[in-house]
Amino acid sequence: MSRTINKVELLGRVGTEPEMRYTRGGTAVTQLRLATERRHKDGETTADWHSVVVWGKQAEAVNEYVGKGDRIYVSGRLAQNSWETEDGQRRHRTETHASEVVFLDPRRGGKQEQTGDEDMPF
Repeated sequence: MSRTINKVELLGRVGTEPEMRYTRGGTAVTQLRLATERRHKDGETTADWHSVVVWGKQAEAVNEYVGKGDRIYVSGRLAQNSWETEDGQRRHRTETHASEVVFLDPRRGGKQEQTGDEDMPF
């Protein structure tokens, strides 16, 4: 069998407040949206949006210390999910399941207050 790799590395700004919940088994799960910047030949930039899922103690830390506008580094793997809506439409979603999250902005004892002068997404 040949070797395969499923690895993602992202460095960007959090675009939504992280949302944490617990599984039936009691494991913390935090979801957020992360914006990364893509520069075009003409100098213009475009934001690419990524769905990130963080598990366990790391999910709790992200929920406590990361807020909208914060810069973070995420390393993990891609996961494809699909489901059918109540009206019978098929939906698909690609998520990054994080194995490592590094907070790049200084901590201020919890989620940072947003002052309104942040340049979203960069």
